[in-house]
Amino acid sequence: MFATLRSRPPPPSAAISTRRLLLTSIPSPRRIFSLPKTSPLFFHRNYQPPPPTQHKPPPRDPRNPYGYIPYNNEHYIRLQAAEPLPTPSTISITTVIFFSSISALIFYFSNLETVPVSGRTRFNVYSRDRTIEISQMQYKRIIASLHDQGGRILPDWDYRTQLVKRVMRRLIPKSGLTDQEWEILVIEDDSQANAFVLPGGKVFVFSGLLRVARNESGIAAVLGHEIAHDLAEHVGERLSADIGTNILMYALFVMGGTVGLGPLLWWFVGKRFMDVAFGYPMSRKQESEADYIGLMMMSEACYDPGEAVRFWQRMERVGQGNGVVPEWGSTHPSNESRIRSIEGWLGEARERRERSDCGAGVGGFAEAFREALRRGQVVVVNG
Repeated sequence: MFATLRSRPPPPSAAISTRRLLLTSIPSPRRIFSLPKTSPLFFHRNYQPPPPTQHKPPPRDPRNPYGYIPYNNEHYIRLQAAEPLPTPSTISITTVIFFSSISALIFYFSNLETVPVSGRTRFNVYSRDRTIEISQMQYKRIIASLHDQGGRILPDWDYRTQLVKRVMRRLIPKSGLTDQEWEILVIEDDSQANAFVLPGGKVFVFSGLLRVARNESGIAAVLGHEIAHDLAEHVGERLSADIGTNILMYALFVMGGTVGLGPLLWWFVGKRFMDVAFGYPMSRKQESEADYIGLMMMSEACYDPGEAVRFWQRMERVGQGNGVVPEWGSTHPSNESRIRSIEGWLGEARERRERSDCGAGVGGFAEAFREALRRGQVVVVNG
């Protein structure tokens, strides 16, 4: 009843012509590269449309040349062509080094001061209160280490402790440091002839020193020297010097690390060079200043300044069995250098002893030293 409608198949000639048209208009990749570059078929995939025509902005108002113009994209075009703002990632390393160097120089020169005794200029950023605070922590570590090693602190009734305290009672009023609380500890160790004073009045004396000192004047020569380190604030100076040393050492470590030689440069070039060139000379100057201040202090306390020369002569004989370290490689002057320097100061020391009433009260030299240090003046230049 109903006839099925079927589409008439295309003639063979039409199918062949359509296939040829597709093969002609869409060449294969192999054929594209085989075509001459002048052929239009070679560029059909690399075709780029022509650039759009630039919109010409309306004229500006001459009374407001930088004002906003509606539908004007010139502002955005100008911002797109501008240089980007500097960011932490775009700041050059040269700029960082330049400003860091300027800041370091300002910080360095603003913390320079003059040592009254020698007239030398030094770098010191640590206040006395901060130095005492650091020394308190060191004091606790020393006491803990002494107990761990089984050391013994002599009691107050021991004659050696009484001897040291008797000398200190005469030196403290002449030191100008009567405002701090002094603590005197004598450690029983006859193998060490040593003593040191921490900022804040912590005095440590090894019993072996008493055998070399022999008398109160010899003990006063050593303790006056150690008190002088505290009076001249040498600890703060050494801590301040460590700041610059650590910065330079870190820079050498980083630069050496780029070629795999960081530890080598740090140890052989950095540490050794900094010690010999800067650390040791500064320490020897501090020792010389402490020798001079301590000699004047013990003289005002009515001790014999000539005993200081005899003490170092005995120390020279005690150390003859040990190896001799050249002075340039040591933190302390040689005993011969110390003896020569002290002998040159004996005339002034004896004059101070004659002028001193040997009574209680703040010593004139120590008080003058503290005032000169505060004002940055030079009151005495050692010979």
